Amino acid sequence: METDCTRDDIPVNGTTDRADRADRAAPRADRAAAPAPLPAGTRLLHIGPHKTGTTAIQGALFAAKETLPDHGVVFPAHTRHPMEAALAACARPGMMGDTVPTERHWTRLVGQVRAAGPRTSVVSSEFFADAVDEAAIGRIVEQLGGDRVHVLVTLRPLVRIMPSQWQQYVQNGLRMGYPDWLEHMLRKPPYEKPNPSFWRRHRHDRLVERWARVVGPERITVVVVDDGDRDGLMRTFEALLGLPQNLLRPVSDTANRSLTYAETEMLRSLNVEFRGNGLPDEIYSRLVRNGAVMHMKNSCSPGPDDVKIVTPRWAVEAAAGVGAGMMERIVASGVRVLGDPALLSAVPAPSGDVQREARIASEVAARALYGALAAAAAAPVRHGAQAKARTVHQTTSKDLVRVLGHRCLRRLRRR
Repeated sequence: METDCTRDDIPVNGTTDRADRADRAAPRADRAAAPAPLPAGTRLLHIGPHKTGTTAIQGALFAAKETLPDHGVVFPAHTRHPMEAALAACARPGMMGDTVPTERHWTRLVGQVRAAGPRTSVVSSEFFADAVDEAAIGRIVEQLGGDRVHVLVTLRPLVRIMPSQWQQYVQNGLRMGYPDWLEHMLRKPPYEKPNPSFWRRHRHDRLVERWARVVGPERITVVVVDDGDRDGLMRTFEALLGLPQNLLRPVSDTANRSLTYAETEMLRSLNVEFRGNGLPDEIYSRLVRNGAVMHMKNSCSPGPDDVKIVTPRWAVEAAAGVGAGMMERIVASGVRVLGDPALLSAVPAPSGDVQREARIASEVAARALYGALAAAAAAPVRHGAQAKARTVHQTTSKDLVRVLGHRCLRRLRRR
C-alpha cells in the first residue's frame, strides 16, 4: 500500500482552509447535466471505488444486458459483477475463503470485451481500484483496448463511505470495533492497519492520479455522486453511453444492503470467536458470509428503530478535511469532473446522534443461525447415491436436522 498518507493529509481539527481553496477551484469542473456520449467503440472501464454506487450500476447494466446491443452497447460479462476477473487483473486475493481468482477469469473477460468489436462496451468492478501500480494499470488498459479505454471513477464523500466500508470489512472477517477502526484510519500513521486497502481505494485523488499517469487525464471522467439525486448516476451512465433515458433502472438487491450496527456487532463478535478457535477460511465463507449473513440480509429488512452506525464528530470533520484536499487535487489534475466537487468536503450538520448500545432482535439472530445451518446442510454429503448441492430455500427443516445429525454421529465415531 502507498504510505504517503501523512498527518497533513488527514487533519483532525478543522477543514476551513482546504474547503475554501476547493470552492475556488470548483468552477473548473464540468457540471453539465447531460455530458456528450463517448465515441462509438469506447471501452468504458468503471473502476469504482467501493461504496460509490457500483452495485446499483452493475445491477442496472446486467438487467439491461439484452437490450443494450440495440443501442450499440455491450455489457461483456456473464454475471452482474466480474469480481474474480478484476481481482486477478490486479493480482489481489479473493474474499476470505472464496474462490481464488486466476488468470483464466481475467482472460475470459478480455475475450468478451474483444468480441464486442466496433460497439461500445462497459466493464464495471470496484476492485479495479485495487491496482497498486502503473504496471498493473497499464496491463489492464492495454488488454482491454489501449487507446479505446476511457476510465470512469465514481466518488462519494468519505463521511458516508467510512461506516459502510467498516461494516463491509467486518463481513470479511474484521474483528475491530468502529471507534478503534476510525482511530487507526485517521489518527495512527501510517494509516494502513488493520485494512491496507482502505486508503489505496479511498485516497481518491491519488487513485485518479495513478490512472491518469497511464491513460492521460483527457480519458478519465470523475462523477461525484449526489446522494440527494437517487437516479442521477443512472442518467449519467446513459448519457455517456448514448443510451435512451430511463433505460437503466434500479434493481432491488437486498443481498447488498448494509448491515445495521447491531447486525455488524453480532458478526464482529462471531469473527472474534471464529479466529480464536482457528477454523478454516472456507468454513467462514460458506457458513458465515454466504450462509448466516446472506440469509439475514435477504429475510430481514432494517426498521426505523434499528441502531445506525454513528460516526463521531471528530472523525466526521477529519474525513471532510481529507475530502477537501482530495477535491482540490482532482480538479487540478485536468480530468473531467461531472457533478459538484464540493460535496466531497461537505460537513454534515451535527445530528445529535450518539452510538447507542447494539441489541440484536431475536428474530434476526434466528434467521442468521438458520442461514448458517442451511448452508451446512446444503453442502454435498456422501451417500449411496451421488448427493446434490441444495440452496438454503430448498432445504427443509426435516432434512436439515437429519443431515446435521448424521454428521454429528460420524464425528463422534471418529473421536
